[in-house]
Amino acid sequence: MAWIVGCDVGGTFTDFFIYEEGSGEFFVHKTPSTPDNPARAIVEGLKAACAARGLDPRDISRLEHGTTVATNCLIQRRGGKVALITTKGFRDLLEIGRQIRPRMFDLQVDQPEALVPREWRLEVDERVHADGSVERALGADDLAVAIAAAKAAGVEAVAVCFLFGFLNPAHEKQVGEALRKAAPGLYVSLSCEVQPEFREYERLSTTVLNAYLQPVMVEYLSTLEREIGRDFPKAAIGINQSSGGLMSIDRARRFPVRTALSGPAAGAVGAIHTAKLADRPNVITFDMGGTSTDVALLRDYKAGTSFDRTVADFPVRLPMIDIATIGAGGGSIAWFERDGLMKVGPISAGAVPGPACYGIGGDRPTVTDANLVLGRLSARGLIGGRMPLDAAKARAALVPIAERLGFTVERAAHGVLGIVVSNMVRAIRSVSVERGHDPRGFTLMPFGGAGALHAIDVARSLGIREILVPPAPGILCAQGLVVSDLKEDFVRTLRRVMDEPGRGALARELADLMAAATRWCDGEGISAANRRFAATLDMRYVGQNFELPVALGEIEGGGAPAVPDLATLRRSFFAVHEQNYGYFNPDDAVEVVNLRLAARGLIKPTARPWQEGRAQGAPPASGTREVWFTPDKATPTPVYERDRMRAGHALVGPAVIEQLDATSLLYPGDRLTVDANFNLLIETVS
Repeated sequence: MAWIVGCDVGGTFTDFFIYEEGSGEFFVHKTPSTPDNPARAIVEGLKAACAARGLDPRDISRLEHGTTVATNCLIQRRGGKVALITTKGFRDLLEIGRQIRPRMFDLQVDQPEALVPREWRLEVDERVHADGSVERALGADDLAVAIAAAKAAGVEAVAVCFLFGFLNPAHEKQVGEALRKAAPGLYVSLSCEVQPEFREYERLSTTVLNAYLQPVMVEYLSTLEREIGRDFPKAAIGINQSSGGLMSIDRARRFPVRTALSGPAAGAVGAIHTAKLADRPNVITFDMGGTSTDVALLRDYKAGTSFDRTVADFPVRLPMIDIATIGAGGGSIAWFERDGLMKVGPISAGAVPGPACYGIGGDRPTVTDANLVLGRLSARGLIGGRMPLDAAKARAALVPIAERLGFTVERAAHGVLGIVVSNMVRAIRSVSVERGHDPRGFTLMPFGGAGALHAIDVARSLGIREILVPPAPGILCAQGLVVSDLKEDFVRTLRRVMDEPGRGALARELADLMAAATRWCDGEGISAANRRFAATLDMRYVGQNFELPVALGEIEGGGAPAVPDLATLRRSFFAVHEQNYGYFNPDDAVEVVNLRLAARGLIKPTARPWQEGRAQGAPPASGTREVWFTPDKATPTPVYERDRMRAGHALVGPAVIEQLDATSLLYPGDRLTVDANFNLLIETVS
């Protein structure tokens, strides 16, 4: 037997989705995270899961991993010491940036401090023109001085980014070779390898971030590889990327910046997989964990891709699944601002000390404490009772808030939940209403450990009538890792007006990228039948500042998609421009800035139903408890165990549905049915 493990490390819990390729058998596991060393929770949790199931560790064939190490490293500013080598006259670009304020109307907020101190930004006298031709060759003496300065500074990594290095990488590669020869222990990041494309500042920032992350990520990944190899000797490791695909652990060492949104991207992939099984093409995802909430919009089973994101306030120019993240989770702390108004988040109690109800040192009121006080969570605890909750400590933590507001504890708890819901609604509006999409035409898919607990409140605030709760909502990110493909992204900057000569240049560049993608597939051992390629153009009107992505085509196997004729290219751009801006001008000149090619190697297992057979009526309740759906009174509410529910079962609220990884809430009058794939379909009544 060959088992595939999807492992998602969150701020509070580490989740496992363990799948057997031949039979389709699977099971899930959950364990508290170990923030001081995330690898410990992975190894110990997987060992415990195998022991509980009676699996031979040698039967684990693959471990697909979503990691928050890079994100946390940037947030906490604990990366490596980095030097920068750049073109003479450009060392201050890292601080000058785009000369815009982080928040337009806040004069007190500064740009984040540069990750490379000015004295470690080293210049060399070289120059390449905008057409890629060399104005001044890189001098050997200049290069030797820069390398000596980098070594003398005692840095751990060096970022190399030259003006127009994306068009002609010869000078960057020359520096890279010299650095690796002179200082073999240094990590070296070249912009021509990290992300060779147009826009100098973003390319520089991304390269510096990659270098900053390398010392930390290489140590973490090497530790993980060593410990997994010791206990699970046949397990190959794949690391999830922010673009929603897997890469090898060696590639993750070279390009750790690609993992900046690794975990949330896995959730989007798992949501797409679930949406296809449920036949729901248009979905808004709502991933609420212990620390944060991630939301995304899926149309026709596809998530949007963004190429200009900020991670921990730093610009990153890489393909990433378009996800909005806010600091709202089960561990979000309720507190009072200086204006006397109560806030919830973004400060979180995390896994340690955690919410007050965890009983391990936390004493500040959190969203989890509020849910426990209101009866929405069971005092029996989380993870199937292995993590008991203390209702008395939760109530004690909320008493100061209630006294300050002059409320009962239950009304104060409702206020905490109301604020966190409004924060999440605002995030969903940013990816839907603010982009011209009416959320009422979408299904809401909550997941994460706390998503299903708040889904109805969020849906009602947005006018959404249907909610789809996956079979294991708290494990969906881990499941998304299991159904992910190997992926590599290629990019080439063109900046060509779309006339016949420009179209010819586009065809030649596309053929070159296809050759590079084919070499990657060969190196990864991907058979021709499992190869997929998708080409996209970044297009704009001549004179515009920003581009729009226009899909060129998808193909299977090998070869290259034919470049459409000019009229078709222009019509495709006009349609995208009108969708985004509400108009287009058919007479203006159009240009292509970048050509992108995404290569995939299909490795995901075949989808199988979670349960066999169908049932009728309602499942048996396991008990009853008082739940405060309103701040004024409690309602006796039946409690159901989800693992006893079968396809065809139906309920009318109120109800609480409990399972290992999450709790789902059904308000009075709302209707629930279980579909053939064990999804809960909830229809709200108002």
